Amino acid sequence: MRYLLDAFAVGALRRGRSVEQFLGPTGWPERPGVRWVEVRPASGRYEVFLHTAQDVGHQGFMDLVEFPPLDLDDEEEEFGRLVTTADDPLTALAEAASRAGAVSGRWVNTGLAQDEYIDFVRAGRPARESSDTQPPI
Repeated sequence: MRYLLDAFAVGALRRGRSVEQFLGPTGWPERPGVRWVEVRPASGRYEVFLHTAQDVGHQGFMDLVEFPPLDLDDEEEEFGRLVTTADDPLTALAEAASRAGAVSGRWVNTGLAQDEYIDFVRAGRPARESSDTQPPI
């Protein structure tokens, strides 16, 4: 089973493990991109990071964290943009939903968002694969 129930996502965060979620396409026709959100524990709090990267993947290269940032002028974007912090993991997941478009029940362990990306590529990069209701940036 790929997805974590929310209770398991909260448990992972409490054990010091990050969780993430592939959000789908973003960008512009001349520079397509992809988005994913990550919640990570940090010094007793929980940080929510939004990642946007150029969609440069192909069958031989699918490692999201190696993709260049969508906005080449934004150095912060290379490592994700800190959206918010929260005092508890459940609040962090709720903030990821409200601020980035994450969906309950679609969280995965660190490194598995790229599996979602692989499915997205194999499906032909559908324009609205994501459950994200945010318009492209």
